[in-house]
Amino acid sequence: MVSDVLEALGKANTRFIRVLWCDNANIIRAKAIHIGALSRHPDGVSISVAQQALPALYDAVVSGSGLGPVGEVQLVPDWETLMPLPYAPSHARVFGDMVKDQRPWSLCPRHFLKRMIAEAEQQGGFQVMAAFENEFYLLKSNSDGPLPADETVFASTLAMDLHQPVIDDITEALLAQGMQVEQYYPESGPGQQEISILYSHALQAADQQIAFRETVRAVALRHNLRASFLPKIFADKAGSGCHLHLSLWRNGQNLLPSPGSVGGLSAVARAFIAGILQHLPALMALTTPSPNSYRRIRPHFWSGAFCCWGLDNREAAVRVPGGPGGSGSTHFELKTADATANPYLALGAVIAAGLDGIRRNLNPGEPVTVDPGHLSPEQRQAQQIAPLPTNLGEAIEHLRQDEVLQGALEPGLAQAYLAVRQAEWQALKGLELPEEVKLLLERY
Repeated sequence: MVSDVLEALGKANTRFIRVLWCDNANIIRAKAIHIGALSRHPDGVSISVAQQALPALYDAVVSGSGLGPVGEVQLVPDWETLMPLPYAPSHARVFGDMVKDQRPWSLCPRHFLKRMIAEAEQQGGFQVMAAFENEFYLLKSNSDGPLPADETVFASTLAMDLHQPVIDDITEALLAQGMQVEQYYPESGPGQQEISILYSHALQAADQQIAFRETVRAVALRHNLRASFLPKIFADKAGSGCHLHLSLWRNGQNLLPSPGSVGGLSAVARAFIAGILQHLPALMALTTPSPNSYRRIRPHFWSGAFCCWGLDNREAAVRVPGGPGGSGSTHFELKTADATANPYLALGAVIAAGLDGIRRNLNPGEPVTVDPGHLSPEQRQAQQIAPLPTNLGEAIEHLRQDEVLQGALEPGLAQAYLAVRQAEWQALKGLELPEEVKLLLERY
């Protein structure tokens, strides 16, 4: 394998291979192996176990993580993911799997998602297809704080013209890495963009989410712009979500559509959605895991602030798009998610929650057909529509008490993850937005 890799990279004039991992704070990190040294590092690079105990704010181990200065794991390249980087022509990227004592490390986020994919296959022969739908801001450099790259509105053709060079370069770089671009449009915020890519198998979807963020940021830099996926940068402007699109398949057949059924969904799809809703207050510690996330999740902001589902209802946490011509729905969208989430942990936990819904044959109830924020508390209670956590501290407590998600994560990963996010919550919960943005803007 190494000789084949060397030959391919030599032809591409590659100098360094970046072995990537994504930590519990969703910081994308890498160690790079020079091509001349690759034969001496066939199993990748080593990293300290403490890498899984670092918060987004600083490189120091948080207390309570169960991790410290003793212990190493090997970051073993998954050579099937090797990709030359079109925005850094002398570098290539490969995703790494954390291995300890020659076995997958239980604290490896990528391994966690692999376990949940295997669980879905074992439970019902299910294959999970997914896509992450990102919103992000293009920003000008400004010593006084972030400045939007334009002052346009949603789907503005002027914004398209202003940013055609950078958007075209981002798109070409995504396509060169095998990501099929579906749509592009300027979003509601000034300088805000959305580029969606085609769904794929769950592990590839999570890998692509990492690659997408890397590509957008790197290409923007080449255009003297900053790109940020931080959920809430400006108090008076639109926030950025990262909606998670999902479908369940078996033997090449999409199991979701059921024309004429409630929401155009099959019984197994409704049970899967019910499981997500059942665990959503706890899931939010994984899908919206930054204190900044909760500045975006507000009623009437199309961000999924209430625990309910609906057909083409953009205020519901789970939105089910209607199928063409009444053919049934082919996928659904979790809106209560953003790009501060480690995609392996977020997607894996959502799968675990959905599978619990199928096991228990849960019912999500009737789809909500109005903006739940316009209902009175009594009306919401009658329809079993609950408000979701309003800050990370609340979501963390829900996750601590959720036996299903704790069991899926397993003790070591759960402990380290909760310690990291708890440290971030304690450090940031008293800050005003400008201070918070200053700390987090270039992390995400």
